[in-house]
Amino acid sequence: MALLEVRNVSKSFGAIHAVNDISWSIEPGEVVGLMGDNGAGKSTLVKLIAGNFPPTDGEVLVDGEVCHFHKPIQARAKGIEVVYQDLALADNLTAAQNVFLGRELNKGFWPFRVLNKQAMIDRSAQLFDELKSETRPRDLVKKMSGGQRQAVAIARTRLSNAKLVLMDEPTAAISVRQVAEVLELIRRLKHQGVAVILISHRMPDVFAVSDRIIVMRRGTKVADKATTSTSPEEITGLITGAIRAA
Repeated sequence: MALLEVRNVSKSFGAIHAVNDISWSIEPGEVVGLMGDNGAGKSTLVKLIAGNFPPTDGEVLVDGEVCHFHKPIQARAKGIEVVYQDLALADNLTAAQNVFLGRELNKGFWPFRVLNKQAMIDRSAQLFDELKSETRPRDLVKKMSGGQRQAVAIARTRLSNAKLVLMDEPTAAISVRQVAEVLELIRRLKHQGVAVILISHRMPDVFAVSDRIIVMRRGTKVADKATTSTSPEEITGLITGAIRAA
């Protein structure tokens, strides 16, 4: 059974058809690259899956169950987490504080409950160790590299035992070394059985870690191919329209 299935999904905003009759699925531990030019409908599709708004038509199924998401907390309850391009991290806080931001652990009893800082530090350290990241719980985020910041954002998804992580341009605007760190983080998620949808314009990164590549153009899916059975040249042609469909 597929972890996530998008079945004949469309989304319109007035007269604008952002996503048109798209169907595809993803299995546990699978990495799918989602590619397309700006305005292709990638972001709208991701927001449908993440619960930002419901589809106009069609269904989203998680573990075979039809889900009606109207807000992200509903998708999160089903194991779907999103790591947005801006990461939504608080620079003035530590790695551990960011991992638990909005999900803080407390100890004691009301009205004498206080933050259990040590428990949050210990759990964050465990998550970073699972991801094989050098990020340290007590380090301030504002002093971290792009790769370490991604590790913090991904560790936050692991806190809720996510089944599916949607990553929006995780390797944009970071150094070559940091790109390698982020790709290794994706491989670690895959190794742990977590499915990943990787939205990216960087062809080498998608080919390095994905099992399949889905290409969207003008709100429509024009290709869904195993990475081993396609090439950067073909994917580029599909994105630009030089190749109609594959």
